[in-house]
Amino acid sequence: MVDLPKRKVGIVSCSGEELPEGTITRLAALKVLEQLRPAETVTICLPLFLAGGQGDRAFARFYPTIAVDGCELRCASRATERYSSKPAASLMVRDLIAQNGLGQPEGRRRLNPAGLQAVDMTADRMAVVVDKLLSKGWDRRAGAPLDAQAASASPESEEETDKVATCSCGSGIPVQEVRIDGHDITLIALPLIFQQFREGGKLPSSATAGELLEAVRIYNPVPDGKDDPYRAALLVEYAAYFRKGPAR
Repeated sequence: MVDLPKRKVGIVSCSGEELPEGTITRLAALKVLEQLRPAETVTICLPLFLAGGQGDRAFARFYPTIAVDGCELRCASRATERYSSKPAASLMVRDLIAQNGLGQPEGRRRLNPAGLQAVDMTADRMAVVVDKLLSKGWDRRAGAPLDAQAASASPESEEETDKVATCSCGSGIPVQEVRIDGHDITLIALPLIFQQFREGGKLPSSATAGELLEAVRIYNPVPDGKDDPYRAALLVEYAAYFRKGPAR
């Protein structure tokens, strides 16, 4: 099995700038990332995610994510579910403000005292959710908790709950696009699999192609009846990778 990055929780925060709640989500996410849980979290860049950032989308399929939205539109939550998988947890600032009886936040660049209080409250709630998610087993292939039934009943899910593309935060998972049976297929972790096989001294061969397929299948769905075209395509790609040799 390839050595994938340590499991962390991805935070996808609202990018809205027209409402103070949007500012609250970004400041709260920053507090979690830099102060409360810096070793356990990464940020997923929502604009890059929407623009097709394959590394960030792969991370959101592979690891648990928290979508933090400012308002009822829930842009972060909906985008994560549409382009990757359903967030492991979903928080909405307006709900949290109402539930905790806080005052109305005001200001976009400079929040009023109620807004600053909402930042701290939202960050604290996110930190609690991070701890709960990391305490659970996580099926990386399915992108869901191992105990899905228990996860669906958990309180944090309050609502609907050779190409590497990454955000500057480093949240991306290595992916590679391969032409298989006339279609361009994005395969998660393939660059790492190739690296591991080459470092293990595995030469391109029909036997290696079978091993590659089994490794790829751990992290990616392989349609029924498509083993042969997958093996053939993987062998071609691996042979090209192997010929290049280690990066200098």
